[in-house]
Amino acid sequence: MTRVHPTAVVHEGARLGEGVSIGPYSVVGPNVVLGDNVQLTSHVVVDGHTQIGADCIVHPFAYLGGPPQHLAHKGEPTRLVVGPRNLIREHVTMHTGTAGGRGVTTVGSDGLFMVGVHIAHDCIVGDHIVMANNATLGGNVQLGDHVWMGGLSAVHQHSRVGRHAFIGGLAPVTKDVIPYALVGNDAHLEGMNLVGLKRRGFSREAIHDLRAAYRLLFAPEGTLQERVDDLASVFGASKEVMEVVEFIRADANRPLCQPKD
Repeated sequence: MTRVHPTAVVHEGARLGEGVSIGPYSVVGPNVVLGDNVQLTSHVVVDGHTQIGADCIVHPFAYLGGPPQHLAHKGEPTRLVVGPRNLIREHVTMHTGTAGGRGVTTVGSDGLFMVGVHIAHDCIVGDHIVMANNATLGGNVQLGDHVWMGGLSAVHQHSRVGRHAFIGGLAPVTKDVIPYALVGNDAHLEGMNLVGLKRRGFSREAIHDLRAAYRLLFAPEGTLQERVDDLASVFGASKEVMEVVEFIRADANRPLCQPKD
């Protein structure tokens, strides 16, 4: 049974799934689709061409589907698509895409977006993401599955963060972060995300290979391209290391986040 509080405003054209709950003073725009069992607790605004997946819970003063903060945006009907089972806390903002970008901002499933998180236009955000208070993504950022971002950290526009990476609080990430890496508060690599990998059940062999590959990738000898080729040659049987190789090769022109000198 769908429940809409008398003080809520649901515009004609909005599509509500089964079991949706829209709390006091919330506003749902005419081009919004809310999946089954979505809960807008109170004072939530969902606007634009926005789709929210089933079982998401959205807390007060979140604003989902607002127009991108981009000077070239002229009101084109761009989109925001949010997957199922996300917990979206207070004051979170997720904006639609831009006509000059992908045209859509995409957020995966099973994420936790804490107070004040911002996801900008045209981002691709994976599954099982945790973004702590006030963590921020600039436009066109790609965040792989199982990434954790500490409070007040930020990822610069067009940057990529590989799967299972961890970004420390306050870190200003301006370069791509390889999968499985640990980024310290000063936005330099501090090794692999060993705690996260152990918690997620990666084997000792996989972790050993990733640590050895990390040392080889950031060794002082040779060029980066040569070291990447060496990784592929030495660790070709390791799917985790090959994921790092493929991540780098996918956009070889992007600078990589590096360890301290």
